[in-house]
Amino acid sequence: MDYFKQLQQLLLIEREEDRRNYQELTKSSSAAERRTNGITWYPVAIRGKELSKAEYLTVEVERTTHTDLAHQFRFGGAAVLFCNHDAANDRIEGTITHIGGNRLKISLRTDELPDWADNGKLGIDLLFDDNSYDEMQQALKLATTLAEKKEEGRLINVLTGSTPPAFNTDIPVYTNAALNPSQQAAVNLILTAADVAIVHGPPGTGKTTTLVQAIKALIAQGEQRILVVAPSNTAVDLLSDKLSAEGLNVLRVGNPARVSERLMSLTLDSKMAAHSTMKDIKRLKKQASEFKEMAHKYKRSFGRAEREQRKALFDEAYKIMKDVGRLEQYIIDDVVGKAQVITATPVGANHYTVRSLTYNTVVIDEAGQALEPACWIPILKGKKVILAGDHCQLPPTIKSAEAARLGLSITLLEKCIALYPQAVALLTEQYRMHQHIMGYSSGVFYKNLLQAHATVASHLLYDAETPLAFIDTAGCGYEEKQEQTAISNPDEAALLLRHLSQLVISLQPHFSDGTFPSIAVISPYREQIYVLRELMQHSPALLPYSASITINTIDSFQGQERDVVYISMTRSNDSGTIGFLSDIRRMNVAMTRARKKLVVIGDSATLSRLAFYADFIAYAEQLDAYQSAWEFMDI
Repeated sequence: MDYFKQLQQLLLIEREEDRRNYQELTKSSSAAERRTNGITWYPVAIRGKELSKAEYLTVEVERTTHTDLAHQFRFGGAAVLFCNHDAANDRIEGTITHIGGNRLKISLRTDELPDWADNGKLGIDLLFDDNSYDEMQQALKLATTLAEKKEEGRLINVLTGSTPPAFNTDIPVYTNAALNPSQQAAVNLILTAADVAIVHGPPGTGKTTTLVQAIKALIAQGEQRILVVAPSNTAVDLLSDKLSAEGLNVLRVGNPARVSERLMSLTLDSKMAAHSTMKDIKRLKKQASEFKEMAHKYKRSFGRAEREQRKALFDEAYKIMKDVGRLEQYIIDDVVGKAQVITATPVGANHYTVRSLTYNTVVIDEAGQALEPACWIPILKGKKVILAGDHCQLPPTIKSAEAARLGLSITLLEKCIALYPQAVALLTEQYRMHQHIMGYSSGVFYKNLLQAHATVASHLLYDAETPLAFIDTAGCGYEEKQEQTAISNPDEAALLLRHLSQLVISLQPHFSDGTFPSIAVISPYREQIYVLRELMQHSPALLPYSASITINTIDSFQGQERDVVYISMTRSNDSGTIGFLSDIRRMNVAMTRARKKLVVIGDSATLSRLAFYADFIAYAEQLDAYQSAWEFMDI
């Protein structure tokens, strides 16, 4: 099928660009540099080891320094244990089987650690992620084959546009007093859909709440097990937590990004550890380890009798580990069999413990951020798919500009919304923003269909405060600074923090320390974030409230909200160049994070070259929310 051949080609282009970027990041770089880039833990200490299935050795390590650095390590990733300066023979490859906090477990392709593991400093390097690309390519190949079959290919042909979706009209109407009318309509659409239903959830409209109630309703309708996936671990965690809180038996495949006792209890590791058969496995593993330790005492020169004894010890350990493998599989089957909902990332849905499972319904949350090839991994396991998300917010991250240009940036969610408007339920009531903060986004992206719920429509920080401000730096001489690809605007950053300091002072009489509003300072440019963070350290009025203030890029705030949001637009130049500020979906995310106050600071002369910003400035003027930066020059 040409549809999937094209996707395979685009994925190959993306894979090569991703590999090139990775190699560029790692070649000739020291362990310290790789550590800064988030792809190395160094140094690490070994905290435990045990034999696992297939005679592999699982080693638990802990990073002992630089624990504040962000990293890219994740469950299922390929990694290598190395010693000192990465000598070619001082490396063992493996797979990350668990990660939590500053500890991870890596399953190594050996049954014992080499001698060098006892000498010098050890580290863990993350390897290029071939596995995810392999899984996506295999799914696309399988989809090509299944599309030719009448029954197995029906959902594929609906999603690719050659067969229209069907709906069951004899399903009883669903009502739930806890949901608003648009949320109830979405659940009804999901229950009646025979093959595809789409929940379009703009910011703050309760998409997660709607999905959770829909999944409960599907199970009440008789579904035995539902697969729920999302492209980010954070989104998977949120759904897992909410579904479990509703009393459903949830199995979280993979490791949570948010380390909490409640989430950890949903993982396969935790459920296996609590299983009644686990004590037998621990006893057998201890026996196997003892036999191996006895065998390893015969390391140097020894005679025939010693060789036979050594072989007998290894054979006994091997037999025991085969018994362990059978018992572990029994526990896995038991745990998986009792799960009503399985949650994972798209690639995680193909984990060996659940790879062979099929489902009637597959739910893909945050589908507006999911690469289409990744979506086909879970889709091929189901007869019906629910796509939930918002294609007017952040798109998927794509490394290759060519692949993006040729179509990889267009998500399956976008394609299906265009193909089947009858399969789309738009959530229209939002519970986050003051109506003036919501208004511009609603008009540009959602055809003015959004309504602010009565509880938030008029809420303010305090009675005399305003919900919206655009502060115009035009004519102030706040020119952007550019070094290679890094763009910043120190003058604009300083103005923002002066304005924020003034706001904080005005808020002090209205709030105690425990109730002080949460504040986000956002910029599309990472270099501007560094400047803002540095200046924050020299802002006496703000330092006492640093626990309430988060400074970060737009992408890091997807799915989050704050009472107050400041956006530093950064760009200010004579040519009117705005770079990726032209990605208005990203700005939609930034502008819809605020509950009670949104402050946008930028140069109208530069920004107005794009109609989106010119119209926003006009919107601010209509609400008497436009101010010149000159008013704050003496703050």
